[in-house]
Amino acid sequence: MLLIELSMSPMDKGPSVSKWVARSLEIIDRSGLDYRLGPMGTCIEGDWDEVLAVVKKCWNRMARDSVRITFSIKGDWRRGAGGRLASKVATVEKQLKRTLRT
Repeated sequence: MLLIELSMSPMDKGPSVSKWVARSLEIIDRSGLDYRLGPMGTCIEGDWDEVLAVVKKCWNRMARDSVRITFSIKGDWRRGAGGRLASKVATVEKQLKRTLRT
């Protein structure tokens, strides 16, 4: 399974880009893949091809009315491992013996 953190925003829309981020989140949410929205990016988990197809859909949608887009993708692929959006956090919390803010 692939776990990525995606951050994508247009560079030509001014200081607030929430409108464009929201459009990407609509695509991600409708994909059916597990995800977590964060303040600086969105983590998405799933099959390699499905995750990258969602990234491409987000980019295609943003590129329709943007001149320049900045994006970063950080990924972690692990054979056979699923549910890591929750389990990676739970493992750290177990080590600390307390719940963290997520």
